[in-house]
This record gives sequence, structure tokens and C-alpha cells, in this order.
Amino acid sequence: MYVRAEVYLSEEQGPAAAAEFQKILDHRGLLWNCATGTLAHLGLARAYVLQGDTAKAKAAYQDFLTLWKDADSEIPIFIDAKSEYAKLR
Repeated sequence: MYVRAEVYLSEEQGPAAAAEFQKILDHRGLLWNCATGTLAHLGLARAYVLQGDTAKAKAAYQDFLTLWKDADSEIPIFIDAKSEYAKLR
């Protein structure tokens, strides 16, 4: 599901990407100790941006940033996520 969602995202198919990322989040028990579950929040945020849904994108970015609040601040994906979120505000 995650790879399919990322492909949809790279093809700028926001609704399809959002649907796949949401499937991952709906089945969190399968990914309770896997980074894919956390990264699905970021992917969902990016999919919402493609759809022009700023409110949902902000919420998804906030979910991701909350989960990664103790992450190393030098991780590139974390830096990108914070930058993307800042652009929405």
C-alpha cells in the first residue's frame, strides 16, 4: 500500500494517494512499530496539499510532526516536513 501511495503521490494523483495512505492509517495495528505508519501521515498531508485541502493537510502534518517531535532535527525528511508545513501557515 505504501509504495502504491508514493507512486500516486509522485504522479500528482492526490485523491488516489490519500486513499492509500488512509488505508495504512486505518490499519495501524499492522504497523505499530514501523516507520511506514508514521510516514503515512506525511504522505497523507502531501496528498491533501495536491488536492488543495489545506485544513486536512495541516492536520496531517501536525500528526506527523507530533509523532516525530523527539526525532533528530537533522533528518532530511523531518526538515522537509517542517518546511512544507510552514508554507501552509
